[in-house]
Amino acid sequence: MIAFVVATVFLLLFGVGVLRDRRRFGNAVYLGLAVTFLGIGLLAGIEDAPPGVAETVMVLLLLVVALGPLVLAGLLCANGVKMVRKEGRRPANLLSLLAGLGILGVMGLAASAVVTRSVVLALIVGTTLLVLGYVSFLFACFVGYAFLYGRMRVRRDADFVVVLGSGLIGGSRVSPLLASRLDRGRQVYELLAARRGPDRPAPVLVTSGGQGPDERLPESHAMADYLVERGFPADAVVREDRSRTTEENLLFSRELMERDRPGSACVVVTNNFHAFRAALMARRAGVDGQVVGSPTAAYFWPSATIREFVAVFLQYKVVNLGICLTLIALGVVAGLAR
Repeated sequence: MIAFVVATVFLLLFGVGVLRDRRRFGNAVYLGLAVTFLGIGLLAGIEDAPPGVAETVMVLLLLVVALGPLVLAGLLCANGVKMVRKEGRRPANLLSLLAGLGILGVMGLAASAVVTRSVVLALIVGTTLLVLGYVSFLFACFVGYAFLYGRMRVRRDADFVVVLGSGLIGGSRVSPLLASRLDRGRQVYELLAARRGPDRPAPVLVTSGGQGPDERLPESHAMADYLVERGFPADAVVREDRSRTTEENLLFSRELMERDRPGSACVVVTNNFHAFRAALMARRAGVDGQVVGSPTAAYFWPSATIREFVAVFLQYKVVNLGICLTLIALGVVAGLAR
């Protein structure tokens, strides 16, 4: 019963957090805690379930605990190999492969501790599992809330649609990834334009991206050209061509919006795996904007999602690293106490 009460409290905190600002990582944590305590409450009450149900649930849980990490590691390794084949061996493309190998490494270490009955290995494994448990919980919160955030309705009061840039192919051509953002940005623009009354000016689409060292023109110019060549009205596009990072995309686009229509809201468009982190960054940059995502190839998701989570984890590094160090200290103390 207590678990259900705690779950309700965290669910209420989640609801209040969403109403205050959807773009808060705390919302993800509240939701994760609510689901966790709800699960604990359900497990605690399983003894009252009809005959056979409790046994079935326990068997399924044991299978998940025993086989889940192995299956997950295999899927991550397979995805990592596919990423390397399709996207090259850049460090960012190796994340799912490294995660899969890491899980297998921890499982191997745990097996060695059991076989050798080594106290030192057991201490290392126990401490590692404590830290991994915390990180895994945050990762699950991140993925779950990012999924929900990506399915929220597009706001109706926006005057601007800001499409975030990414690298150009050959230094001048829009990549499929960027084309996906631009096509989604156009859809959002047309949706906002259709909702406006005759007394309100048409929305404006901002292409945001500067010129990288290996590019022959600013990304924003190539993005605007892509849209105009496909029939988008040229006078509805504003080019922000100074930014080099997502933070600068948001800050410099905010300057343009404040200059033309002070106090206006916007919808920011990026790829779906990047949407929630971009929303967190928009909040920090003072941009009054919702972030929506465009489709991305399925094989790209695992590595991209891990990369986004790592960036968010390090964004709150003082708290997260502090908790990880505390867990390590607790693991060491518990091991020495034995």
